[in-house]
Amino acid sequence: MPTPYREHVLNHYQHPRYRGRLEKPDRVGEAENAVCGDRVRVELRLNGKGGVAEAAFDGDGCVIAMAAASMLMEHIRGRPVEELRRIGEADIAQLLGMDLRPSRRACARVALEALQEALKSE
Repeated sequence: MPTPYREHVLNHYQHPRYRGRLEKPDRVGEAENAVCGDRVRVELRLNGKGGVAEAAFDGDGCVIAMAAASMLMEHIRGRPVEELRRIGEADIAQLLGMDLRPSRRACARVALEALQEALKSE
C-alpha cells in the first residue's frame, strides 16, 4: 500500500531518535496542537559554552508530529542556543523533506513550539 510519507519520515516515526527524558534537564518546554491533540515535551541539557549537550523529546501524536520531533532533536544536538532561536517552520519542513498542507504544518510545528518554550525557560 502506498504511503504519503517519505521513507525517512516513517523511519523517524517508527524508530525515534532521542525519545525519552533527561536526568536533570536545564531547559524544558511543552507544546500541544489543540486541533488534533499532538503533544511534545522537549528537554535540553546545555554545555558550559552555550550549546546543547543533550536533547530529548517525549509526547504523543501523529506521524508528522513525532517524526518532526525526532528529526529536530537530532538536528539541534551540539548546536549553540542562539542558533536554535532562529529555527523556523521552513527549517522543519526542510528536515521532513516534504511539502505539508496547512493542517499538517501545525503537526510539524508542535516540536518547534516546545523547543521555543524550552529556550525561554531558565
